Amino acid sequence: MAGIVSYGAYIPICRMSRELLTQVWGKSAGKGEKAVANFDEDTITMAVEACIDALTGMERKAGGLYFASTTPPYREKQCASIIAAALDFPVDEEFFTVDHTNSLRAGTIALRSGLEAVKSKMADKVIIATADCRLPAPNSAYEPLFGDGAAAFVLGDRDIAVEIEGTYTIYSEFMDLWRKEKDTFHLTWEDRFIFEEGYEKHLPLAILGLMAKYKVTKEDFHRFILYAPDPRRHAAMIKRLGLDSEKVQKPHFDQVGHTGCAQTPMMLVEALEEAKPGERILLATYSDGADAFALRVTGQIENIRDRRGVKRHLSSKLMLSNYGKYLLFRDLMEWETERRPPDVSSLTSLWRERNQFLRFHGGKCRQCGTIQHPIQRVCAICQAKDDYEEVGLSNKQGIISSFAMDERAMVKDLPNITCVVDFEGGGRYVGVLTDRESEKVKVGMRVEMTLRNLHDGSGIHNYCWKPRPVRI
Repeated sequence: MAGIVSYGAYIPICRMSRELLTQVWGKSAGKGEKAVANFDEDTITMAVEACIDALTGMERKAGGLYFASTTPPYREKQCASIIAAALDFPVDEEFFTVDHTNSLRAGTIALRSGLEAVKSKMADKVIIATADCRLPAPNSAYEPLFGDGAAAFVLGDRDIAVEIEGTYTIYSEFMDLWRKEKDTFHLTWEDRFIFEEGYEKHLPLAILGLMAKYKVTKEDFHRFILYAPDPRRHAAMIKRLGLDSEKVQKPHFDQVGHTGCAQTPMMLVEALEEAKPGERILLATYSDGADAFALRVTGQIENIRDRRGVKRHLSSKLMLSNYGKYLLFRDLMEWETERRPPDVSSLTSLWRERNQFLRFHGGKCRQCGTIQHPIQRVCAICQAKDDYEEVGLSNKQGIISSFAMDERAMVKDLPNITCVVDFEGGGRYVGVLTDRESEKVKVGMRVEMTLRNLHDGSGIHNYCWKPRPVRI
């Protein structure tokens, strides 16, 4: 039987308090906070983080990768292939990449597609990555609601931690939330109509269809994971289905926000962090129809408890100090023209150096073992020429040996902190520190690497690895 071999998640370290929105707009934005992707993050970088979490302790081998998002950085360019390269999957082996988008159900659509690929022996292992970073209109009902996050699963037919016992899907052409090609913000209709004719009808229909198909009842499940557009509708759906609220996984509306197509996958990750062998879980999500899954946890779950998952990411956060920083991160205002030429990118250079910057390979001298990044033809220690092998550095931690702060740099998050990192096992790297509190940066601080968008130039997103303080 095919199922989930491993899981992972990612929540950006930045958070914005809803009290801050209340102060800015003069009307209640609710309580709690929401997760906000840093200025150098997007759904590709968040998906990579979630995949790294899911692949903890595992060999980087699979037959394919599915990426799901309603907010991919490119509208015409496959994002799954970029994620696969950043994860350093080999290019000389059969490997398929797929993007799923345009629906808040994209995450579970990808999950079911990956399941069918494994069941059909198209691949023995498939990676599912889902992430969203939706842009709400300022001073709208969606601004305090939308949050950013990602989840990932490794599917396979061996060492299964969660068996996928059954699925049931319905489709619907009903429109409740949408964006056209040139729309910046979401469009919707009157609340009562869209919820009564959409969410409240279709989600229960998929759940009841699953139960009838596999001859099970709600008493057969230990936990329920239900998609919801907001806290009020989540509570109403629990009541409508007659479920015990203690058995329903709580969505983190007050700590993370609504994470789009990553919402129910992230809830599943958190449920699995506490699940016991033998427990059965019903997962259901809605948008353009509905998906329902029947899951059963196996004893293998005990071997993958070391993920950061949802809980550890929740405990690690930095609060945005003001609303202006949020506007700057999201490009929601027209700012003063920069006093320097705009960033320019060379597609030929990015392609030529892709192993160094997207895969983050260094060169290891075959004569003396010295690791250098960027890769050099001549070893700095023994002067051996063109005698090196490429080695991956993205999974290494290191120590800051020196750093410099620039308070006047033309960047979105001042000060700009450039640091020299000495990697464990050898190698040195100079990069810009991200996800940091500037007053806490010091020599000797432990850092890890994270994929980020270095800058946009010539219409291209320039992805590269940056150091950041190790998250808990």
